[in-house]
Amino acid sequence: MPTHTPPSTYRSRTAGVTAGCALALALSAAGVAGPAPVAEARPKAKHYTAAQVHSFLVKFYGQHGPSASDRIHKVDAELRKRAAAAKGQDVLLCARGVPRHIVVGKVTTEPSDMGWATVTTRWKSGPDKHLTAYVGLKGSLPMKLYDVTCDG
Repeated sequence: MPTHTPPSTYRSRTAGVTAGCALALALSAAGVAGPAPVAEARPKAKHYTAAQVHSFLVKFYGQHGPSASDRIHKVDAELRKRAAAAKGQDVLLCARGVPRHIVVGKVTTEPSDMGWATVTTRWKSGPDKHLTAYVGLKGSLPMKLYDVTCDG
């Protein structure tokens, strides 16, 4: 014999669900919050690794310095302004000319969301020069050069 829900039970369940929905809507309209929503697990902010920063700097500096496109798209706006204001000096290379060769050293990363490496520029005449290039580590942002300091 098949079992089924008697019509009276069905009606009382339907009425209960309808009343529950009406109550939830009324409370919501009155500004009464229901149970707190379960917090979604947010992924931890991704940070670029030292290897990724090294690869970025090697590509950015190339053999003879950054390209015109990289100087626009891969440099932070404040550093771009500083570079534009420095007449006769290439702020990104700490020099006035084009190096013969560029070598990127070991990258150091800190929890401060910044990574850096010593970049050595080699010249046809004169001694090698060194600069420190700083890169932001927040993985949610495109990797950019944020600062350069000229070392001695």
